[in-house]
Amino acid sequence: MLSEQTKARFDRELAKYPANQRISAVMACLAILQQERGWVSPESEQELADYLGVAPMAVHEVTSFYNMYNQKPVGQFKLNVCTNLPCQLRDGEKALQHVCSKLGVEPYGTTADGVFTVQPSECLGACADAPVMLVNDRQMLSFMSNEKLDQLLAHLKSNAK
Repeated sequence: MLSEQTKARFDRELAKYPANQRISAVMACLAILQQERGWVSPESEQELADYLGVAPMAVHEVTSFYNMYNQKPVGQFKLNVCTNLPCQLRDGEKALQHVCSKLGVEPYGTTADGVFTVQPSECLGACADAPVMLVNDRQMLSFMSNEKLDQLLAHLKSNAK
């Protein structure tokens, strides 16, 4: 069930758009749900669709299109490594494999302790800085050599809850 606080946050987003364009707030509302719940479940999609007055598929299409929305629970640190072609040409795939190997997971996997989830990612818009990665959909990191990746993993692990 959506809390009154969540509904109030949704309403602030909805106020930015014409009344007949409620679907325009879907991305911001999905971000709110994910921030509060950690991921966007099918039930959360349904709740949002009901609140916006749109078909559930309209919400699901957005959730499933963007990799910033977690469709299943993820670790405390979600690591998206760009593997789009320009990054692949500059070791993006190798960076992904290095991280997966260090953490003992496959792509899209979460470590047994729940600290890390590793995902390949489409273009992060920093091709000249490859390999690049995004931590928790917020922090962009560039020129991620194996040494820098190892340092990052150690730093994040030491700050895990």
